[in-house]
Amino acid sequence: MPGAKVHEGHRKRVKDRYIEEGLDSFSDHEIVELILFYCIPQRDTNVLAHKMINEFGSLHNLLEANPRDIARRCNVNLNISILLSLMAPLSRRYLKQKWGSRPVLNTSTIAGNYAVSLFAGRVYECFYVICLDSQNRVNHAALVHEGTINEAPVYPRIIVETALRHRANSVILAHNHPGGSLKPSNADIDVTRKIYQAMRPIAISVVDHIIVAGDRYISLAEQGIIDSIML
Repeated sequence: MPGAKVHEGHRKRVKDRYIEEGLDSFSDHEIVELILFYCIPQRDTNVLAHKMINEFGSLHNLLEANPRDIARRCNVNLNISILLSLMAPLSRRYLKQKWGSRPVLNTSTIAGNYAVSLFAGRVYECFYVICLDSQNRVNHAALVHEGTINEAPVYPRIIVETALRHRANSVILAHNHPGGSLKPSNADIDVTRKIYQAMRPIAISVVDHIIVAGDRYISLAEQGIIDSIML
């Protein structure tokens, strides 16, 4: 069929372009279009790709969306929406595994870059407690809260239980600011103080609190805020 040959030729050109250039020169809708090639055979996916980006506002929001929301809002089947929703958690898994199973987080710079990998692509505010052994190796990075945008209630009791369960000698706290600001809020400092006070009776140190915004971070230890809390 002539139409099928046209689509086949277009798909080959897009794939060849990706092989030669990578994704950097692709627009958002072209990336979605390329992904859709693998679950929609022999059909133009360009219009649907545009529709999906427009519906969710950005590639970032689309790839972080719940598969059922993608299916409902874009009128596609679950095979399509599941494939798209796999991309963001897969990227987080990839970035985390680049660090190896038990990386040593012995500086704020290393800890900050590690924390950035935990939050890659997340659109909601999340809170991690990174449990370290006596050599500053990561025992476990636990996602302890995931809230709506700009809201991540943190309960010190859960942090304490998590640290004890993973045999932490010390912990690094980490959370993200999806809005993009790196400035610690009064609530950020207050929750750090409460967690420090909860950890002190069980002799587990809070060595840092990392705030992440996109691929940037700020360390409360580097800012001197952790030391002021301990006074």
